Amino acid sequence: MKGIRKGADALARQCPDMARALEATGRPPSRKRQAGYGTLVRIIVDQQVSVHAGAAIWRKLETGLGQVTPETVLAAGEGGLRQHGFSRPKAHYACGLAQAIVSGELDLDALGRKRDNAAIHEALTAIKGIGDWTAEIYLMFALGRVDVWPAKDLALAISAQRLLGLEERPTPKEMIEIGERWRPWRTIAALILWRYYRHEPATLE
Repeated sequence: MKGIRKGADALARQCPDMARALEATGRPPSRKRQAGYGTLVRIIVDQQVSVHAGAAIWRKLETGLGQVTPETVLAAGEGGLRQHGFSRPKAHYACGLAQAIVSGELDLDALGRKRDNAAIHEALTAIKGIGDWTAEIYLMFALGRVDVWPAKDLALAISAQRLLGLEERPTPKEMIEIGERWRPWRTIAALILWRYYRHEPATLE
């Protein structure tokens, strides 16, 4: 992902809290992923599961299908995906997304060329199973957009609570307000906060 160094340096200059997080953890690494169907499915897999659980399901899926494409997923069907560790809803979502791409309802290549994050977010969330978090993670890591803020992410809220010394974990609405201070580098701020979350696991409850 381009802009991590520039964004982290800018955040450190403008925000003492970000400067402190960076001093504690160092600059976050890139989490860039290839844009396309496979990455969207991987993000769906990662919804509401641990990093290790998501990785295990993904390995099983890649082993079973060879390549994760709309065609291989539709050939496997929802039943086949469940054999590879998908829950019933996630199998339904992955197949629905594949069908949307095959039918031309969703053109991910054309979508990636749009400059407006809001337009991309709207097009993605129109597909069943793709909510705000999934669309935001795709914008951040597949499309490399540097000013995206997944305000509903639990780990992000916990980390913000710790870093900012808040008495209670901020709500999604409060997280939107908190994120405003880190424009136009909110993606980089999120990377820093996720890294800070992992750096201080014993105190982030």
